[in-house]
Amino acid sequence: MNADNLVPEVRHCLDAIDTLLKYRTHAEVTQVMNALIAKCREAGVSAPFSVNTAYVNTIPVADQPEYPGDLEIEKTVEDIIRWNAMAMVVKANRSHEGLGGHISSFASCATLYEVGFNHIFKGNGEGHNADQVYFQGHTSPGNYSRSYVEGRLSAKKLHHFRQELAVGGGLSSYPHPYLMPNYWQFPTVSMGLGPLMAIYQARFNRYMSARGILKDDQSQVWCFVGDGECDEPETLGALTLGARDQLDNLNFIVNCNLQRLDGPVRGNGKMIQELEALFSGAGWHVIKVVWGSGWDRLLRSDHYELLIQRMGECVDGDYQKYVVEPGSYFRKHFFGKYEELYELVSDMTDLDLKGLLRGGHDPVKVYAAYQKARDHCGAPSVILVKTVKGYGMGEAGEGKNISHQQKKFNEKELREYQHKLNIPIDDDEVANAPFYRPSEASKEMKYLLNQRRKLGGFLPERKVTAKKLEVPSDAFYAEFYVSSKQKMLSTTMAFVRVLTKLLRDKTIGSRIVPIIPDEARTFGMEALFREIGIYAPKGQLYEPVDSESLLYYREEKDGQILEEGINEAGSMCSFIAAGTAYATHGENMVPFYIYYSMFGFQRVGDLMWLAGDIRAKGFLLGGTSGRTTLNGEGLQHQDGHSLILASTIPSIITYDPAFRYEVAVIIKDGLKRMYQNLDSVFYYIAVHNENYTHPEMPKGSETGILKGMYKFKAAETKKKPKKKHKVHLLGSGAIMREVIKAQVILADYDVFADIWSVTNYKRLRVETLNAERWNYLHPTHQKKTSYLHDILSKEVGTFVAVSDNMKMVPDQIAKWIPGGLFSLGTDGFGRSDTRDNLRRFFEVDSACIVIATLYALAEKGELSHETVALAIQKLGVDSEKVAPRIW
Repeated sequence: MNADNLVPEVRHCLDAIDTLLKYRTHAEVTQVMNALIAKCREAGVSAPFSVNTAYVNTIPVADQPEYPGDLEIEKTVEDIIRWNAMAMVVKANRSHEGLGGHISSFASCATLYEVGFNHIFKGNGEGHNADQVYFQGHTSPGNYSRSYVEGRLSAKKLHHFRQELAVGGGLSSYPHPYLMPNYWQFPTVSMGLGPLMAIYQARFNRYMSARGILKDDQSQVWCFVGDGECDEPETLGALTLGARDQLDNLNFIVNCNLQRLDGPVRGNGKMIQELEALFSGAGWHVIKVVWGSGWDRLLRSDHYELLIQRMGECVDGDYQKYVVEPGSYFRKHFFGKYEELYELVSDMTDLDLKGLLRGGHDPVKVYAAYQKARDHCGAPSVILVKTVKGYGMGEAGEGKNISHQQKKFNEKELREYQHKLNIPIDDDEVANAPFYRPSEASKEMKYLLNQRRKLGGFLPERKVTAKKLEVPSDAFYAEFYVSSKQKMLSTTMAFVRVLTKLLRDKTIGSRIVPIIPDEARTFGMEALFREIGIYAPKGQLYEPVDSESLLYYREEKDGQILEEGINEAGSMCSFIAAGTAYATHGENMVPFYIYYSMFGFQRVGDLMWLAGDIRAKGFLLGGTSGRTTLNGEGLQHQDGHSLILASTIPSIITYDPAFRYEVAVIIKDGLKRMYQNLDSVFYYIAVHNENYTHPEMPKGSETGILKGMYKFKAAETKKKPKKKHKVHLLGSGAIMREVIKAQVILADYDVFADIWSVTNYKRLRVETLNAERWNYLHPTHQKKTSYLHDILSKEVGTFVAVSDNMKMVPDQIAKWIPGGLFSLGTDGFGRSDTRDNLRRFFEVDSACIVIATLYALAEKGELSHETVALAIQKLGVDSEKVAPRIW
């Protein structure tokens, strides 16, 4: 700014600011500036506003802390890790063309990792007060390389990168706790989910502390994010939660290497500035690390304002070009625009200019940012770090658009890289890209291991030390096994009553985490508001409008309910945080997440899959399940396919119960299996909103309920017809009542039906497939049989299945049903109408079940087709109506 052209009043104000900057703290200067802006606005003056600061480092050189480590040793170790990470990917792709892997992503953030490993990230020592670090998925070779240098992974493991089925095992492509359960904590390679989970993990840590389960938790959550990843809606969608709950235990490190897979992230703009505005607006504490220490002298020169102006003029596309071109190009096109800047660097060689680092490759700048973020109070922090994708790779891919796809180095590139990193490998071995680890007696190894020892142990590391939970005895559930008599209730309400009783249980109640996405009243759970409270870090700062009512909306600092609002993705992140607390904090928590079933697997299926990968435990409740039970809501809300989507996740146990005793038996089994047997599974239970009476649990049915199928009601045999036709009706969920009606009607046609309640088609299918597999791989052994085979082997007759879901659900077991299976289901888009009309429309009501059964018998020659035609007429079914399915 040229002071000569300013009016005296402006010069006076600037002089005053200079005095403040000299003698007052930054906080005091900020207070003055805010007061001035407020005064102008009160007077009606439109004060200028900008969410962006200059394109320079947030932390002034004078405020940088002294670096706590040995920079020379750390650089040596970092270069060794860089080399091994590269060699791992190159060797794998030499052996197996197209195996894949990523070199350039880790190359850009190696310094970010190493500073954290050496000085910041607390390990999983005693007490489980470790930091939770969400590593970028594409940088996994860097994690493996460091673990190899630390002695945690063998060279053989590194040789088997992305070859997990190799003899002796290998290493997974990305962070997968399911595949490496003692190593990885958080799956992060599905873009956007890591940042979203990190926010809710930090919040859940505070939740556990507020409820007295975690004692004096000082852990921090660190989440590494790619700048290209910020285009995913999930990455930035929950930022305001972090500020609203003042999660100063949460830190994002956004690696702004300015490149995504195909090209620049923001070639025509500046990603760091865009993210600064976004995070600042969301209430986060923003720290920018743009330039390395080599720029400090230039930014202290008389032309620093012009230099900052020039830095702001260039777009990211320019900065990428400067990386791949020689120093002479940088001199001409960056500094050469202004004579003063050109002169400013006249004493620097082109090589000097090429050596002006971006901030993310300078450990001094990175450490200053980490410390400032860790020490900040009252809000989460984000560190926006500028780096170069493929940093150090030179002609092999540094800063180029092809960097992300780089998997191979030729011999020339290997030798250049080895020379640049100064890796002590014999010249005749370099072409083989051997792994290198210093001797245990070396100063590098002693330093590296000592730093991790001081910080509490190695990372990443997943430890499971949680004690088994004491779960309620069988007697606890007895009240749910008896008939409801004349009292009508839905399976959703049956679940709520089981949950309410569990919450009151002295042994397990405090460990239960009810998670609700703004639907508590829909599901009849509002009574829990008053009983256990809604978690709110500030408590309730207002008097609720319904405070006079018995079931008022009560928020408490130690509330137990996580009321997430209309936010299924956030709710799933809370479910995952609670369902993995046994590994993260050594404490078993039992999440029950209930939601509109249509908005689970369909809306946030990626998080559902991740829950399996991360070995989460708990219960998902798909409320208002079924295509015809949620009658008035129509197409967007009526679910007939969540059981199909759930069946694609290997570790999920899916159930579609029809009666409250089934709900109780399933929850009892889930608690025992997950929290006493310690199985890494989670449960999905479809529950419905239709009220009806519930029968007593048939004796001996518990095993069948859990295994997936049991005989609910045998055919009445009092009538002695001339010819008796035997059928089996397989029913599930709320449609079971239509099956019961059909049993009565069929008797009028001399058709006698046994009713089977099928609670879990997926389990029946998987168990049968397992038996089938064993048999064909052991052809000379006695054959194994499945539960499905065992219960049906002596049954004769025709089989008809019906549910409030697509036909694909029962068709999962069709090939193993004696004589085949005739399936009815709710294929097609939903409609808004009454339940009776919807069931007729989808052809799953009692009349259509009867017709389908008679037709199946006719096809086998047991009845005439004329009998079927007469039944269609008698039962009032329109045979000419349009099919509900769309082809």
